[in-house]
Amino acid sequence: MTSTETTPTPASGPTAGENSKITAGEKAGDRRRWFALAIVMTAAFMDLVDVTIVNIAIPSIRRDAGASFSQIQWITAGYALAFAAGLITGGRLGDIHGRKRLFLVGIGGFTLASALCGFAVNPEMLVASRILQGGMAALMVPQVLSIVHATFPAHERGKVFGLFGAIVGLGAVSGPLLGALLTEWNLFGLEWRPIFLINLPVGVAGLILGSRFITESRAPKALKLDIVGVAFVTLGLLMLLYPLTRGRELGWPLWGYVSMAGAFGVFGALVAYERRKGARDGSPLIELSLFRVKSFAAGIAVQTVFGIGLGIFFLVWTMYMQDGLGWSALRAGLTGIPFSLAVSTAAGLSVQKLVPRFGRKVLQAGALTMAVGVLLYIWESERYGLGIAPWQMALPLVVMGVGMGLIVAPLTDAVLSEVPRAHAGSASGLINTVQQMGNALGLGLVSVVFFGRVGDGLRPAEVGPEFADAFQYALGWVAAVMGAIFLLMFALPKRPAQHVEGAEEEPPTRQREPELVG
Repeated sequence: MTSTETTPTPASGPTAGENSKITAGEKAGDRRRWFALAIVMTAAFMDLVDVTIVNIAIPSIRRDAGASFSQIQWITAGYALAFAAGLITGGRLGDIHGRKRLFLVGIGGFTLASALCGFAVNPEMLVASRILQGGMAALMVPQVLSIVHATFPAHERGKVFGLFGAIVGLGAVSGPLLGALLTEWNLFGLEWRPIFLINLPVGVAGLILGSRFITESRAPKALKLDIVGVAFVTLGLLMLLYPLTRGRELGWPLWGYVSMAGAFGVFGALVAYERRKGARDGSPLIELSLFRVKSFAAGIAVQTVFGIGLGIFFLVWTMYMQDGLGWSALRAGLTGIPFSLAVSTAAGLSVQKLVPRFGRKVLQAGALTMAVGVLLYIWESERYGLGIAPWQMALPLVVMGVGMGLIVAPLTDAVLSEVPRAHAGSASGLINTVQQMGNALGLGLVSVVFFGRVGDGLRPAEVGPEFADAFQYALGWVAAVMGAIFLLMFALPKRPAQHVEGAEEEPPTRQREPELVG
């Protein structure tokens, strides 16, 4: 059913009273859609902050809840894995059953999962609640841009997506600081728990206001769900990640190696199944024809490897500052502010000024700049030892932040530039999915590149040196990842097609205009 709003026909012509009613209705509709924008943007901000806020509280969680190193990894990796596995399905469910409906289910479930995280009685419950939280985020987040696409006309979307970019930057800056403050304040003696409980009032408000102000929409010819494809992806990642995170604690048993090897067989079966499903009904989870576009295939590899590097860095960085150097959560959170500001500033410059002029070279410069920042961090960590101060970390963090900013903002545009327009929605969803999968894999690798260097049963005097050494070793891996990304970027187009042709593209969130309902 189409929208219930009607306009008078030219033949009859509206009366003055009708005109005034239309004008009032348009004003009410305008206010309504901006309220809807504020609601979905707040939900997106809540998800972004939740990802970054947890990292800074990890050492407090480990001490207060008695979590093992592998459980710490699963508190972060479990969220990323559930989020990645459900992203494409969440978007498709919104297309079929309505974006507003799925958004409300997602934000309601996310709020409930946040409460379960905040009241978790043991590490196992916290891990399970985080996995649930990631799954609910996978229902909620894909609807944000879809609702924007359905609510705002094409000529206004540029301004709206600009606001979305600002929200992303604000989330990156405020998440670690907010997490540090909530952990440091120890509100009501709850230790780390307020980092999750803060979502409750925001989520309840979003649920109530969203049900009132968001207009329902869905795709007129939505694709079918591919539950088997989702099952293959999830099984393959679990077979790879579980033995990777538990292997060190269990002494690297034979079944772990068998499981990791078998994961590649599952991924092979996934490809074969998706090829058959695409030929049968045209609605596979993964559009395999996209990988015949060289720039897209290379871009997917870049996104995956970049996610691995970020997954390694952010967890080991937090453990290094708080457990290795003995810093408070607040001191660690404040130390990260120069990094976040550098990312936001460089991201804006790269999209608006640099990429239109220099194309792919900007992204490659970003990879090299980030590698230089990582190597500089290793050098300063070795030089100053356990006496290193936050101001001495500022230079490598700013250099790393500039490099990351040059990559993150224009990368999706570069990856999609040669993708056929009909597949833009599928390609965009796949990019976000593989980045989250890469992040989960990076978090799994922390057990090898960081915890694998830390001995068991350390005396208090040994913790600092061991963690500092493990941090430097892990950063060596991150630098190698940046080098690999630099090489992979040679397969990206020298200039994204939009900049070459000067054509304005629709946002790559959906393949077709949505149909408003009810």
